[in-house]
Amino acid sequence: MDPTASSRDRSGRVLGDGDWLGDEHIQRDYELLMAELQGNNPNLAARTRLVDPLTAHYHLRLGGDNDMLRALQRTVCDGYGNDTADFLFLPVNDASATDLDRRGTHWSLLLVDRRDRERPVAYHYDSGRGRNNGFAAMLAQRLGAGLQLAHMAPQRNGYDCGVFVLDGTRALVRRLAGRRQPDFQNLGNLVASRRALQERLRG
Repeated sequence: MDPTASSRDRSGRVLGDGDWLGDEHIQRDYELLMAELQGNNPNLAARTRLVDPLTAHYHLRLGGDNDMLRALQRTVCDGYGNDTADFLFLPVNDASATDLDRRGTHWSLLLVDRRDRERPVAYHYDSGRGRNNGFAAMLAQRLGAGLQLAHMAPQRNGYDCGVFVLDGTRALVRRLAGRRQPDFQNLGNLVASRRALQERLRG
């Protein structure tokens, strides 16, 4: 989604030391994580959706009502049409749908806990100290979820927000796999590693 990243490799395998992450990087790492989860914990994998950035941004947050509902149904339903998604991980971007000069400069993460279908809860993790809170609130509202602002470790530079999204997703998935009542409120101790992400993407 971010056109200013120096890499023009759309495979998602190439990420420079100072590049902003594009949607292709997030999508590739989400695919890698889902493959790991399917191998290690197929039950959790069947209940978890790692939503690609384009769906999260253009269809779920900015799409018309019918487009949003169709995208949501495709996201939460399995191959038999059953709503099996208890957990949605959605990258949030500040890109504008109408202003082509605002193509997005910041990523954050929204986790929607749908175990109670009547009262889903969305947790927002933003390494930019709340910079995307408004966008996350809009997305949570469209998904019918109450929003809670969770604690996220702050990024120390101007380009690692996407790394925090991916490493935050992995940390939360590990919590889901290991605890019956995982802590969704706090990623304050998260240590994001661009180097580890670069190695995963290349692999």
